[in-house]
Amino acid sequence: MTTTTTKRCEDNHAGENLPDPKTACIFLSDYAACLLGCGATCIRIEKNVRRMAERWELLSEMTILPSHIHMTVWNKDRSHSYSNIVRLRHTGISFNINTQLSKLSWAIADNKTDFEEARRTYREITCTRPANKWMVWLLASLANMSFCRLFGGDFTAMLTVLAGTLAGYRLKQIMLEDGLDARFVFFCCAFFSSVIGSAGYVFQWGETPDVALATSVLYLIPGIPYINSVSDLLDGHYISSFSRLMNAIVLTACLSAGLCGGLLLMNIKWL
Repeated sequence: MTTTTTKRCEDNHAGENLPDPKTACIFLSDYAACLLGCGATCIRIEKNVRRMAERWELLSEMTILPSHIHMTVWNKDRSHSYSNIVRLRHTGISFNINTQLSKLSWAIADNKTDFEEARRTYREITCTRPANKWMVWLLASLANMSFCRLFGGDFTAMLTVLAGTLAGYRLKQIMLEDGLDARFVFFCCAFFSSVIGSAGYVFQWGETPDVALATSVLYLIPGIPYINSVSDLLDGHYISSFSRLMNAIVLTACLSAGLCGGLLLMNIKWL
């Protein structure tokens, strides 16, 4: 029975145009760099790449570094190999691209997509347009306003946070589109939002101006890098984990500096 099953598998692969190690390595390394850039964890990248390599009857080893992917692919008997180093693709965190790339790996593994079709699909995925920025702007502002309510803010505080987030998030979009450094962007946006969030103190609005001020900058918290850092740590990717953790800490420090700058400007002594 085992011999018959093996023969059937061999017959199924006989007519296929499976990629050679060099072609597969170039594709897989670029795929992994794109996944890393859009916010995937190291364990997801490893599983997706291994899944596709096994389908193509190849062996793969990958080293995930903070800014690079080092990929090596062998043929089945390890008589031929190819290595490639690809720089991280800064596509920005995107759950949509992350999900589509994972679906592509399963489509390849389930024999629903051949290699040439996989390359075409990959190019289409990487050209996916980002979500509507106006919708993201509005939903992020409403979400931050909800955080204010969650922490006990009254209606006036919620409106103050909404105004601060609308202004700060739009500033963030504009500055990032202009290619400015993310750390500087976080500082400026936190400063801008905290100044607006301090309106409750300045004009004596509402009963919870402290909640409004505290939650006015929550939309800037780099939650995904923190979560990915813990995931990579548990999976043993210590270099990647440390890199993501330090990046999140630096962004949080810039956020805090902007908040403190806003407090100093508005002469608010928050004890």
